[in-house]
Amino acid sequence: MKILLISNTDWYLYNFRLDLAEALRARGDEVTLASPGGEYVPQLQALGFRWLEISISRRGLNPLEELATIFHLWALYRREKPDIVNHYTIKCVLYGSLAARLAGVPRIINSIEGLGIVFSGRNRFLQTVIQWMYRLFLVNTTVIFLNPDDFELFLHKGLVAPESAHLIPGSGVDVSRFSSFPEPDSAPSVVVFPARLLWEKGVGDFVESARLLKQRGVAARFALIGEPDPHNPSSISRQDVEAWVAAGVVEAWGWRQDMPAVYAESHIVCLPSFYREGVPRSLTEAAASGRAIVTTDAPGCREVVRHGVNGLLVPPRDPVALADALQTLLENPQLRQEMGQRGREIVEREFSSEIVIEKTLKVYGEFTSTRADNDS
Repeated sequence: MKILLISNTDWYLYNFRLDLAEALRARGDEVTLASPGGEYVPQLQALGFRWLEISISRRGLNPLEELATIFHLWALYRREKPDIVNHYTIKCVLYGSLAARLAGVPRIINSIEGLGIVFSGRNRFLQTVIQWMYRLFLVNTTVIFLNPDDFELFLHKGLVAPESAHLIPGSGVDVSRFSSFPEPDSAPSVVVFPARLLWEKGVGDFVESARLLKQRGVAARFALIGEPDPHNPSSISRQDVEAWVAAGVVEAWGWRQDMPAVYAESHIVCLPSFYREGVPRSLTEAAASGRAIVTTDAPGCREVVRHGVNGLLVPPRDPVALADALQTLLENPQLRQEMGQRGREIVEREFSSEIVIEKTLKVYGEFTSTRADNDS
């Protein structure tokens, strides 16, 4: 079959859907990737994938530009004539579904990778509009959810038909690349925050909890692993990061491609997100690396961490509770090491790339079976 994978960044396709693209290609499908241009395009092409450029603004709301995006996608689908198109990220899901339906694409798959900033904020009007668009545009499409909270929400609100909905946990983790490392012998312990530097990811709470722990005399280093996202309205400013570093509250390690090495240098991984996550890849990678995790009791995050088993859950937007949980693990190395071991077992059992790809290919395979029946 001819399959298009569509996202709003080449970074996403390379970091989150490369395993799927390779698995589809390995079974004989013709796979084409499409996104706006970026630094990962040459790497995708070097791996032998055909890549097409699409024009889509991640934060723009100009009606004419948005209509132009829909037209651009429609023209792409008319020209390429795919058997299946799989959309990732909210605009691609909404605009791509409409464009694909108008272009007569036989099978439309939409992956809901969390509900993001819109459903994390307080703009009820925008949430209502987006829900209306989901209800309208997801008709006659197959929808894949990463966590049961989003799955149940869409079913409860009637945004998707039950027979069209599938639950597949996360985007998969390469458990051979992310091996379980012993904790480093270095002191003091290192707590890392591995995510884009967005307010909704809980950066402010992480910094405040680090400040509280330093005031309590708890010896630890706190490191931000990531960069501000200038295309996102909720991005932390570089000036904020520099001020926190200058005050000695946190360290800024920047964006790191060698994340297995980052986890090997750490003792605890912390993501106090109140963003509507799908299943955070950083948490599944951390668990695969044998690290105890502190995160929020929020959609997506609580799918990876079972409180008291492989980490601790705290209420969202509560830096005091976050500091207390971190202090518990900082002062109990045996406890966090036991949690890290159990986290590795959970990932191998539920979140490995092999498991996620097998379930995803099964969804793709339903179309193959249907088409074969129709042809016969």
